[in-house]
Amino acid sequence: MIRATDPAAAPTRVLFFTLTKGYRHGSIPTAIAAMKELSAKEGFHAAFTEDASSFSPEGLKEFDVVMFLLTTGDVLDEEQEKTFEAFIRAGGGFVGVHSATDTEYDWPWYGRLVGAYFKGHPRVQAADVKIEDRRHVTTKFLPEIWKCTDEWYDFRESPRGRVHVLASVVESTYEGGTMGKDHPIMWCHEFDGGRAWYTALGHTNEAYSEPMFLETIANGIRWASGSDKGDRS
Repeated sequence: MIRATDPAAAPTRVLFFTLTKGYRHGSIPTAIAAMKELSAKEGFHAAFTEDASSFSPEGLKEFDVVMFLLTTGDVLDEEQEKTFEAFIRAGGGFVGVHSATDTEYDWPWYGRLVGAYFKGHPRVQAADVKIEDRRHVTTKFLPEIWKCTDEWYDFRESPRGRVHVLASVVESTYEGGTMGKDHPIMWCHEFDGGRAWYTALGHTNEAYSEPMFLETIANGIRWASGSDKGDRS
């Protein structure tokens, strides 16, 4: 894997994967357009695909980070799963956005990589997001309480203790949450030789024009790539 640790190093190479085998978010075209613009701005070398055959040894060797962007369902076959596991074990990075946790329920390794599995959600509404780590590269620019409108995922169980929680949603500020006081919504961890970063935000079209959300994504990509060695968590 290329590790861009200084300005002269090669740009971070990102594969944006948007295949769905379940619910398909209407915001996918908006998200793709935003990621193209973000990649141009940040200097990432980006590719976009819904072709699972990209998960081959030859295909993944071209990338430093793979983003599951609004994926759902069983998107990879057994050989593709093995190839992706090898990619992470070789030091590759993973970024998951929103329904990346509504993906690959029958692949336990993936469940550990992404950190949690989706359980349900109430209607889209505004809520307060509490930033738990104000020093991490992906959250240090955010206010302590970040007011957002999104589709607030409940998870089968809290990932806390298995991942480094960066932010949580305050259930008392919206209706319909079921996880109680411990409701992580953004996290990261080093896993099986690589790095994984996840945000549950990103359901709406509007999210992809929100500067602070896009900045978390950009820095999540950098963190997952290992390019910011000073921000290991």
